[in-house]
Amino acid sequence: MGTETEKQYHIKVGPGGVGGYVLLPGDPGRCESIAAYFDDAKFVSFNREHKVYTGTLDGEKVSVVSTGMGCPSTAIAVEELIKVGAHTFIRVGTSGAMQPDLKLGDLAIVNAAIRDEGTTRQYLPIEYPAVADLEVINALVTAANKLGYDHAVGVSHTKDSFYSETEPDRMPMANYLHQRWDAWVGGGAICSEMEASVLFVLAGIHRKRAGGVMMVIGSDMATITGKKHDPDGMIKTAVEALRILIRQDREKKNH
Repeated sequence: MGTETEKQYHIKVGPGGVGGYVLLPGDPGRCESIAAYFDDAKFVSFNREHKVYTGTLDGEKVSVVSTGMGCPSTAIAVEELIKVGAHTFIRVGTSGAMQPDLKLGDLAIVNAAIRDEGTTRQYLPIEYPAVADLEVINALVTAANKLGYDHAVGVSHTKDSFYSETEPDRMPMANYLHQRWDAWVGGGAICSEMEASVLFVLAGIHRKRAGGVMMVIGSDMATITGKKHDPDGMIKTAVEALRILIRQDREKKNH
């Protein structure tokens, strides 16, 4: 399945093919939009759902790698990226709002995730929390504030089934699904998506850093306003957060 000295089986990247800092969208079609914010971005590989571009930010090698939808393919990408040297990850994606004060176009900066999926149960008991790295979260908050984007910081709901969330009433387990959803909302979860929990769990196991920034694009919970929002707000925030982390890491090395 590939070792640390050769190309990885799924992402088709070997050592040196990606930077230590990696942005992780789900959609391969979003990779070009993200790579456009890098300096000297170059296409590296595209296999299955995993498209890879590598460039630089402030002279540091960075990459964007699509994970595909859901935790299983995300786990594969993250495992293989760690094997070839990646150490800092930011999930960049879209989400559904879970709190009524969120507006369409707001950013959800995710500092932990509900493990309502099956993949992470293959790694750690369900009692173990999926928690983001504090340095990454602080960088994302600083970036969002600097760029002027409205945002919330909190827990996401990571799920396996998209339609069980968006259309629960047609499911055989509708009552059960509603009960669980109400519990997550009551507990203060801010958004629902499909990848954050496995990213955070794997980063913890491998002693790497990870965080997430999601744009709210839907859900009955979100407030529809006339305010225009920047569709690239999540990307710009993630890129600025990487710049902050790169600068901080260099300062640590110089002390």
